[in-house]
Amino acid sequence: MKTDLAKILTASGQSGLFLYISSTRTGAVVEALQTKKRTAFTASNRITSLADISIYTDDGEMKLQEVFGAIRTVLGDTDAPTSKAAPEEIKALFEKAVPNYDGSRFYVSHMKKVVDWYNCLKNYASLDFMTDEDREAAAKENK
Repeated sequence: MKTDLAKILTASGQSGLFLYISSTRTGAVVEALQTKKRTAFTASNRITSLADISIYTDDGEMKLQEVFGAIRTVLGDTDAPTSKAAPEEIKALFEKAVPNYDGSRFYVSHMKKVVDWYNCLKNYASLDFMTDEDREAAAKENK
């Protein structure tokens, strides 16, 4: 099954990724990808969809979905180094996957988040992502 990055969320102060389930008056009901535990987030949690995140490159910005695809091309079926790996190892991965990343605005701390998200999606969801056409087709089926 394809993963819809628009429904995969990250929240400040929370580790891991969350699947959007439904909205509430003050926020959203989400399910942790790793534990499948449901919880409610409020607007104060600063929720962000992975579909809205990009990284800086010399040519502008690159959507996270494209970054994940580039990492997958480099790594194949193996996991990315964890955020606890040596910074040089993480930087080496990004130099292969996204050689034109902007080192003055895309830091190792950002890279660590991206590799953690990559591993979480790889292990608990799918690295096969929905496209806009897939979303439109799904919306038509639900009508």
